[in-house]
Order: sequence, then C-alpha cells, then structure tokens
Amino acid sequence: MNKKTKILAAGDFHGNSTIAKKLAEKAEKEKVDLVILAGDITGPFDSDNLLKPFIDKNQKVIFVPGNWDTSETAEFLSKLYGVKNVGNHYVKYGNLGVFGIGSADWQLDLNEKKAFAKLKKEFEKIKDLEKKIMVSHLHAANTKAEFSGVRGSTGVRKAIEQFKPDIFLAGHIHEAEGIEEKIGKTKVINVGRKGKIIEI
Repeated sequence: MNKKTKILAAGDFHGNSTIAKKLAEKAEKEKVDLVILAGDITGPFDSDNLLKPFIDKNQKVIFVPGNWDTSETAEFLSKLYGVKNVGNHYVKYGNLGVFGIGSADWQLDLNEKKAFAKLKKEFEKIKDLEKKIMVSHLHAANTKAEFSGVRGSTGVRKAIEQFKPDIFLAGHIHEAEGIEEKIGKTKVINVGRKGKIIEI
C-alpha cells in the first residue's frame, strides 16, 4: 500500500496576500505534501507575494490559472517561483498524476471541444498511475455549483465521466466553496479561500 499524499486545495483569493499567508500556514501546520491552487490567484487587490508565503515554507505548489489570471501572470509566477501550471502540463508525484485546464485571460466559457481534447491528451500521459486528480478553475456542467446560475463546462464534465479521476477540484463559484458530490466514482470538490485538506 502506497503512502497517502496530503494536499491543501484552495483558490479564489484574488490577490489577497493575507489569505495566501493563512493558507501557507495551514499547509505547514497540516504538513501537506502538495498545494493545489484552482485559479483566480490574482485579482483587484494587492497582488504582491501571492505564492511567496508557500515558497518560504518550502511547499510544493501547482496551479491552474483562473479567469482573473492572465497568461503572462501565470507564466511569470511559474518562472519566478518554479511552480508548475498544470493548465499547461500534467505533473507526476510518485503514484499520483495531476492534470487540468485553466481559463486565463477572462475566459468564462471554454471552447468545450478543445477543452476536452486537451484534457484527454494530458490524461493519456498519466493514465497508468494509481491515483489521479483533475483540476479546473471552472466547474463542471450539471454539478451543484450551478445553483449560482453560472453554467458549468460540458467539456470538463465529459472528461470527468470518461477519465474517471479519483478527485476533481474546481473553484470559481465562491459561494460553492465546501460543496462536495460524486460523478460516478469521482469525488467533486469545490474549493476556495479557506482551503480544503484532502488525502489521496
């Protein structure tokens, strides 16, 4: 039996470095192996030191960009802190694979065909691993987060149904933070600024 990976999943802190600091402290206290950020890292507030608190505590961070995050910012953060943008490229940690899709540059709707094709391509690279996590900033279609009146992504939904990741993480709908449900065997978790500890 392989050792479990402990994860802090969060998102939507919209440039608030105080929240980033609190999340980094939570990650340290909980001794997590990995921090996954589901986008909207930047925002209308101060945007300094958003990932620095995690890096200062030697935490491993990966993220997907959200609609508030520009492609340039995502690349800048990635290079500056050496963190992986899983919206661009899957990652592997031992027996765990993480793949996903971002929605940078104010995208509130994905090109669903392209989104599914991209997720399929990334999934192919990690499909033989024992555990899989899929991350998207935008929620999937026909999930509880749609109570907000905001439609979810059909391409993301199709990917969950076909690739059956163990866990699917999404942000975007702030009021949906903490809502969990199942799509087949996939646990769907809406994450936000409080952060959620997950073991897989």
